[in-house]
Amino acid sequence: MVDSKSCLATKCSRRINRISKSISSTELDEFEFGGEKMKDVIKNWQGILLCFMIAIPSWLLGKQFEIIGGAVIAIIAGMIITLFWKEKGVFEGGIKFTSKKILQWAVILLGFGLNLGVVYQTGMQSLPIIVCTIATSLLIAFVLHKVLHIPGNISTLIGCGSSICGGSAVAATASVIDADDEEVAQAISVIFFFNVLAAILFPPLGTILGFSTTSGEAFGIFAGTAVNDTSSVTAAASTWDSMWGFGTATLDKAVTVKLTRTLAIIPITLVLAFIRTKQSGKEGKKVNLKSIFPFFILYFIGASLITTVAVGFGVPSSVFAPFKELSKFFIVMAMAAIGLNTDIVKLIKTGGKPIIMGASCWVGITVVSLILQSFMGIW
Repeated sequence: MVDSKSCLATKCSRRINRISKSISSTELDEFEFGGEKMKDVIKNWQGILLCFMIAIPSWLLGKQFEIIGGAVIAIIAGMIITLFWKEKGVFEGGIKFTSKKILQWAVILLGFGLNLGVVYQTGMQSLPIIVCTIATSLLIAFVLHKVLHIPGNISTLIGCGSSICGGSAVAATASVIDADDEEVAQAISVIFFFNVLAAILFPPLGTILGFSTTSGEAFGIFAGTAVNDTSSVTAAASTWDSMWGFGTATLDKAVTVKLTRTLAIIPITLVLAFIRTKQSGKEGKKVNLKSIFPFFILYFIGASLITTVAVGFGVPSSVFAPFKELSKFFIVMAMAAIGLNTDIVKLIKTGGKPIIMGASCWVGITVVSLILQSFMGIW
């Protein structure tokens, strides 16, 4: 009996040792955190901390000067720092991580507190505007490609980035059309430049144009359809909420519209892959759907589903308020990263034609969005 117990204890001890060694060898790199392995968070902690440190005073100042908002303050702060600090060194990885992943987490957290029925209704309401603005941007990019003799890859990247979702669309499109690093960098720089302008200029523009100051619906749809990247959509919408005390009403609307628009990455990329194949006269590069699909949208919908079910069972909606506040702070962090990534001086020196194309696409999308909103009775 003793021998049996001793043998069992020995086996358990060996099993525990093996498990301990396994955990020790993998350390934290096998644990998932927000869709990214913990090792990536640890590896990029310097840049993440930097964005966090910029976000704190920006957040506090945004509370004091609500007409500007913390998101815009964070962008400007990041851009000013970049004027004097070109080489980010060990901070660069964390800055990129914050501008992309932290922003996605912000969008997911925003899903808490949104009813799934409202998400669907908003998506359907904005769909005609989304289709028309995407078509407008792509058409303008094609015409200027011919008229100004702008290289085809850059034209495609700017057209898709302006019409769909900024840097994400540029990255997805680049892998299909075989754009080189310089073309991608130039396109993203142009997109980011007009993202920053939109985040700063759209809220006062909305006031001048007479958008409703009793509801965030009209401006939310405007920001969601007329601003290039999710980062600046959230910044502009957050500022509008701060200006008129809407809480997160405008932000909820704008993000839902923008995520509906983001799904256009899939058909656009597949069409480009088909055209590339036809032009090359041989089997083209296969498109990996997993690599281009914006999965964080599914998490956003999942968060909305949790809220819808919970509220249906009598859970107060106020329970989800902390998630939305954290979402807004994450947005400010992401804006700081976007500002740190935006070198305006370098952008201007790279040439005027891509900037002209980006400006034309941006203005075209804005005008078409306003016209259709007026026609549909939204604005």
